[in-house]
Amino acid sequence: MAQGARKRRKEARPAELLDAAFELFVERGFAATRIDDIAARAGVSKGTVYLYFPSKQAVFEALVRQSVLPNVERLIGETARPGTPVLEILPQLLRAIMRTVAGSPLQKFPRLIIAESPQFPELAQFWRETVIDRMLGTVAGLIERGIAAGEIRPVDPADAARLLIAPLLMAVIWGTTFVRPSETFDLGVFIDRHLDIYLRGLAAEKLP
Repeated sequence: MAQGARKRRKEARPAELLDAAFELFVERGFAATRIDDIAARAGVSKGTVYLYFPSKQAVFEALVRQSVLPNVERLIGETARPGTPVLEILPQLLRAIMRTVAGSPLQKFPRLIIAESPQFPELAQFWRETVIDRMLGTVAGLIERGIAAGEIRPVDPADAARLLIAPLLMAVIWGTTFVRPSETFDLGVFIDRHLDIYLRGLAAEKLP
């Protein structure tokens, strides 16, 4: 193999290892997956995995940073529209999250975290700090802005942020876990109905 090809292979290897790890985490769970398994799935030695990642926890954290965090940053960036009413931004944001997650490997993360968190609480803590807290903080900040502008009635911004996101999380888990083969579950329709109820409850009452 030429030196240039070897260099390209070496640069691509961390991504290949993370792809293999994610497949195994989803198939077997975090607890049942060993570094040896990741190496075998990627077609490398165990030592090669340790060359890039000092532990299985480090593999998981790198996977979240590579696969999830760029999407979180992109979605947060889309909310930076000072002149746009908050009640327009919130539904656009939730639908953007839905489009990002639906039908992609990302929708498998919540079920994985929930399943493994009793035994590995550090996974849930890392997920919360890296993903959930960032998104909820952004939504809560938008709601505070809407309250200050008189667009949104006085509510607790943190709780209102959770109430926006929670049905999407439930729907993803429902769609990947509980839907029977004979059932049809349209995530887009579900989110539209949720937003109709949520936004009506959030909007400030119009004075006569």
